[in-house]
Amino acid sequence: MKSVSLIFLFAFAAAVRADEPPAKPPWQFGGFADAGYLRDFNDPANHLFRSRGTAFHVNELDLNMAGLYVRKQATSTSRWGTELTIHAGKDSEVFGFSATAPNLGGSKWLRQLGPTDVSYLAPIGKGLTLQGGIFSSFIGYDSLYTKDNFNYTRPWGADFTPYLMLGVNGSYPFTDRVTGTLFVVNGYWHLANANSVPSSGGQLAYKPTDRWTLKQTVLYGPHQADTSLEFWRFISDSIAEWKGDRLTTAFEYQIATEKIAGGGNQRALWTSVQLPVHWTVNAQWSATVRPEFAEDRDGRWTGSPQRVRALTSTVEYRIPHRAAKTILRLEHRLDDSRGSGGGFFNGGFVQPGVVGLKPTQHLLILAAIFTFDSTGH
Repeated sequence: MKSVSLIFLFAFAAAVRADEPPAKPPWQFGGFADAGYLRDFNDPANHLFRSRGTAFHVNELDLNMAGLYVRKQATSTSRWGTELTIHAGKDSEVFGFSATAPNLGGSKWLRQLGPTDVSYLAPIGKGLTLQGGIFSSFIGYDSLYTKDNFNYTRPWGADFTPYLMLGVNGSYPFTDRVTGTLFVVNGYWHLANANSVPSSGGQLAYKPTDRWTLKQTVLYGPHQADTSLEFWRFISDSIAEWKGDRLTTAFEYQIATEKIAGGGNQRALWTSVQLPVHWTVNAQWSATVRPEFAEDRDGRWTGSPQRVRALTSTVEYRIPHRAAKTILRLEHRLDDSRGSGGGFFNGGFVQPGVVGLKPTQHLLILAAIFTFDSTGH
């Protein structure tokens, strides 16, 4: 089975001497849970945030994600690393699947796994890190786990690009400021099985200063049953981030395209852009504003041709207690979807069993996130 073979695929290398080695890295373990209530003023009859893969239930209190993890980083004194993450909740139901391809064999249990992999720091030059299994995607600014993000809900570009990848990767620091990564994965969505041909890609990360980080990532491979090269999907993800003492801002631009098999010369196009601005007031309070735009010209990503503009504003309050932390977020989100397939669900039916649509949606969100992180040798 392709999923099983990729999980256990990793590289081997020999150990090397280190001068005055530091102490071995500790094991890290912890857990998290997030629950949210998304008040949708459209009052959709089906309680759904249309075209979304995370935080997609509205007007009800949901446990969107809860998980446990254990991990150890690979270092020059303890070259093998690993991580195991298990999770459950509403957000684990949809996010890794495809709207246009069948599910991967074993996806019912694989969807309960977050980053779960084995890594090895090979003694080559400055250190080549090899990793195999399920790992965090190299595409995107936002995480699957909202505890790691500035806002509670994710941007459109995050929900329609991979949160996780299934395969192998190798990362090498050319200098203190430049790191290159190559990866081979089972496909665009790690829980989809469009075909038996893997996808591949790479990332170049550059830190021109201590405050700036620039990343360019590409992914190329087939996401249709016809694996002819002319039908391969290509995506480019460009990120620039600036971190100040209290202010963090980023710019992300994505563009993806593929020629549709059996569609004549039709070429599908996806593009998205976001500009989050995060301000840390003090150790407890922070605020974030995120304008964004996304277009699915042909409906290959969201399932409907549409152009979306959105503005999300979030206020956060953190309550630390030893190794635990409680994060409270109050968020407002305005989305506007236009085009032949645009719109959000409302409270009426256009015909029996078919919920009506309207172009705008206001959400008022109250969320609580609990985290626990600790270390042990």
